[in-house]
Amino acid sequence: MNEIRVIKKYPNRRLYDTNVSRYITLEEVRQLVLSNVKFRVEDKRTRDDITRSILLQVISEQEEGGNPIFSSELLVHIIRFYGDPMQISISRYLELSIQLFMDQHQNFAEQLRGLLGQAQQPVQRLKDIADRQKPIWRAVRREFLKSLSRAKVIKPLLERSDEEA
Repeated sequence: MNEIRVIKKYPNRRLYDTNVSRYITLEEVRQLVLSNVKFRVEDKRTRDDITRSILLQVISEQEEGGNPIFSSELLVHIIRFYGDPMQISISRYLELSIQLFMDQHQNFAEQLRGLLGQAQQPVQRLKDIADRQKPIWRAVRREFLKSLSRAKVIKPLLERSDEEA
């Protein structure tokens, strides 16, 4: 189903999903976004595309929750770009930055899945990986402390470090 779902916004501010033939909430619009459903919101009277406006309302609703993404400082900077000759450039820059972040996030998740494999107990698998790294970190710490002890700054810490290893 590659069809774009049409949601109509009525003058009473309600959103009507023509696909399921019922009114929906902003939270349900958010769920459509999370489910990667393509949709278009149009004004019932004018048939104008008002998707951006509705998406901004969804963002605003989410930002009022406990963990906002946009700090006040970031919003101030964004507002200052409106009307600026760089407005188009900042929009494209933000799109590309978010896409890069999403790509890196997906790559990291895939690498982590590959690292953990199909282990039935992923926490145990992570502990095993960490245990294999301990000797490396101990050696690094020992060398760091040795370099500090040469300056006769932290000799007692070096001795304690050697006892732990």
